[in-house]
Amino acid sequence: MKSSYQAIIFDWDGTLLDSTLAIAESLKEAATDLQLPILSRNEYQNIIGLGLSEALQTLYPSLSGGQWQIEMRERYTYHFRQWEQKQLACFDGVTQGLSQLREAGFTLAVATGKSRQGLNRALAAKSWDDLFEVTRCADETHSKPHPQMLWEILEVLQLQTHQALMVGDTEFDMAMASDIGMDCVAVSYGAHHLDRLQKYQPVLCVDHFSELVKWLQKSLVV
Repeated sequence: MKSSYQAIIFDWDGTLLDSTLAIAESLKEAATDLQLPILSRNEYQNIIGLGLSEALQTLYPSLSGGQWQIEMRERYTYHFRQWEQKQLACFDGVTQGLSQLREAGFTLAVATGKSRQGLNRALAAKSWDDLFEVTRCADETHSKPHPQMLWEILEVLQLQTHQALMVGDTEFDMAMASDIGMDCVAVSYGAHHLDRLQKYQPVLCVDHFSELVKWLQKSLVV
């Protein structure tokens, strides 16, 4: 049995991992350490999905020079690792759902705004080192919403855009898929409100990960 989709490409934070609060709070704590203006949680949450450099520049566009970014990155990493030590959990249904999708024959991949080091830590914490066929991070290619990481994943898997599906929780996920004509699925439980994702015309919107799994299982044909 096979589906028209051969590969499912997932965003990480806010799609698989329930880390939205941890990211927003870590950014706030880092800004506090450096005596930068403290923004609202919504403002910090809005940049989730971007690479960290792009996120920081979006949050504090009036700041120039690179030293503050270096220091902010260091403090953010410190605070986020404190959250990681508390064992950040996957959203309900994710662990079982990923196993079901892989057993059904789908190739799994990740396209994330995390750094390579950060994603590797997260994969190791979940014992998922071999779960995903290919992964791409913002510090080794273009940050979202540029679609370069999707192109690179497709190249590795030797697939066309119509053979893959992007699943994410932010406008950045939807935009990069839309830019290259790849179908996308929007999840409602992440960083961005569903209204912001629907303008990209996702093929499916889900409130729970299990809904995505069931929909993909139904797409299987002999």
